[in-house]
Amino acid sequence: MSVIQSYRDLRVWQLGMNLATEAYRVTKAWPREEMFGLTSQVRRSASSIPANIAEGFGREASGSFAQFLRVAQGSLKEFETHILLAIRVGLVDGPAADALLVQSDDLGKMLGSLIRKVATSDVRSSPRSGRTTIRLVTDDRRPTFDEASSQ
Repeated sequence: MSVIQSYRDLRVWQLGMNLATEAYRVTKAWPREEMFGLTSQVRRSASSIPANIAEGFGREASGSFAQFLRVAQGSLKEFETHILLAIRVGLVDGPAADALLVQSDDLGKMLGSLIRKVATSDVRSSPRSGRTTIRLVTDDRRPTFDEASSQ
């Protein structure tokens, strides 16, 4: 069981920030006429992912947090769709797109896992410190040596 005191402690938020950063880097080379089209859509959907994770964490309730994680997951699917469209119209080449899509897929798996864990966990604000903590309750731990040998 781990205690997370800030959304910045969440690996899924960190990976979301990495994906958004990479999306900005890749779209920087796109044509100027796409600035208010696909470039904007890719950047907005990518930046929405970690933003929704952070906003949900700040709501201090498991149900709200899970809902914002679902919104982040939706933004991730929107991002993937924009990248696939960018491939089709020739804005991004295969290797750059593949790297983005692999990152996106990994992030999607992590988001799905976190949504399931948050739904069964305790999310609350500490009255003394005012900080939000998450106690992730999971049963996916590895058995101890004694437990494994008795099976």
